[in-house]
Amino acid sequence: MRIILVEDNMSLAQGIENALKDQGHAVDHLDDGLAAEEFLRTESCDVIIIDVNLPGLTGIELTRRLRQRGDATPVLMLTAMGKTSDRVAGLDAGADDYLVKPFEMAELFARLRALSRRRPQVAPQIETAGSLTYDRQQRTVYRDGERLDLPRRELSLFELLLDQRGRLLAKEHITASLYGTGAEVEANAVELLISRLRRKLEGSGVQIRTARGLGYMLDTDPA
Repeated sequence: MRIILVEDNMSLAQGIENALKDQGHAVDHLDDGLAAEEFLRTESCDVIIIDVNLPGLTGIELTRRLRQRGDATPVLMLTAMGKTSDRVAGLDAGADDYLVKPFEMAELFARLRALSRRRPQVAPQIETAGSLTYDRQQRTVYRDGERLDLPRRELSLFELLLDQRGRLLAKEHITASLYGTGAEVEANAVELLISRLRRKLEGSGVQIRTARGLGYMLDTDPA
């Protein structure tokens, strides 16, 4: 998933970001409510994690503004306040779930998985493309019944291209989705991933097409 984390406690934010990246997710971190609102006007993601007490704009107000402009992205709200009235205020503002600090990372992961399943227009759990079958729940790709060995980044790239099959994805969009906006990655990182994944998909009836200078597209009818 691509996750946006809005948290001003830098040590906690770093811990969450590292843990999520270890799980294969792309993370964008912001530490100010107003900056996050501006960022979310132009950037999309799978789940947003928002702390209640933020500088610039509170997490509750940030969530309320997201909902007012029709952004239905699932929101997990973090707070050090465990009172029922505080949780109610966040949920009434439009948050989908609440997690009280301190918490275990395993619980955070479980709540994020649950929220990702609530996304609008959820894709089917089992999807086919050419001779490939993709199990979203298990995050496993099969080719003619045999499991394909796809490392974490290649799998995330495959998921991204599959979700947008037939559409051209800009290199910048792919980079942000896989690594997070502003992440320090080598200039040719996406090209290398595309090349490795393309080789593994040869003969499957699925092809990654390149539009030079524009981006990449998954084509399930390469003939």
